[in-house]
Amino acid sequence: MAELVKKATRESYGEALAELGDKYENLYVLDADLAGATKTGIFKKKFPDRHIDCGIAEANMMGVAAGLATTGKIPFASSFAMFASGRAFEIVRNSIGYPHLNVKIGATHAGISVGEDGASHQCNEDIALMRTIPGMTVINPADDVEARAAVEAAILHDGPVYIRFGRLAVPVFHDKDTYKFEIGKGEQLTDGNDVAIIATGLMVYEAIKAAEELKADGISARVINIHTIKPLDTELVVKAAKETGLIVTAEEHSVIGGLGSAVCDAVCAECPTKVVKIGVNDVFGHSGPAVDLLKEFGLCSENIVKTVKENLAK
Repeated sequence: MAELVKKATRESYGEALAELGDKYENLYVLDADLAGATKTGIFKKKFPDRHIDCGIAEANMMGVAAGLATTGKIPFASSFAMFASGRAFEIVRNSIGYPHLNVKIGATHAGISVGEDGASHQCNEDIALMRTIPGMTVINPADDVEARAAVEAAILHDGPVYIRFGRLAVPVFHDKDTYKFEIGKGEQLTDGNDVAIIATGLMVYEAIKAAEELKADGISARVINIHTIKPLDTELVVKAAKETGLIVTAEEHSVIGGLGSAVCDAVCAECPTKVVKIGVNDVFGHSGPAVDLLKEFGLCSENIVKTVKENLAK
């Protein structure tokens, strides 16, 4: 596989906001004293009057965002995933979700790949938390192109949206000139009838690599990118279940409540199929280099290949 340019989706987030600020004059960006890390400082430099630093007070930031939304603004409340989904959960639920306000939450530094920041900052529960809020849309883009498209899609969507971004630079495999993003619609990347590998976020590219290795061994793997975990593209998932009979999900998130759980809900209801989840297995992370941690926790193409082969053998 050819070497691809790598870029962190948190950078895509900051750059997309700055670019879209010209197009959408009611776009406002809020941050909780992390504009350098979340990359919203790029927007701040270009539109200082539309950037609000709320300080280290994430719950209060969500309340400010809710207030702005009631005046017709489109606020993006930005912080690390651990703080945006965890620390501020009650405000997100009651002040944004319950009145169904048009607030967008940009959550960066999600998952194990935060690396050296350790367990306290490695949020592997955010997708599960946000899925439980009625009416909340949950998006987890896989690369730079998809992340930029997701930001504009969120602006155009009426209602609360949670978008998850990463710290680690990941391969950019989408073509910006041809890629089309639609909330709630998954993307089939490869054909295959032996197994369906359904992945999200940085695990999508790992799934692509795994499919190539499996193909060399005579195994036909269908790769599906689920960028919108809620609402889930149930039609695409069920079709894969019917046509392959085995699903392996892959996510940089807990196996409890994330993509794997959403896929299980879908197939249990319409086409009972074996689903094997690859993710963080009900444990906390720990400090270490991001790439090493991903391999240690099995969030890599090698483990996808191993898991597929073991389950096909059964």
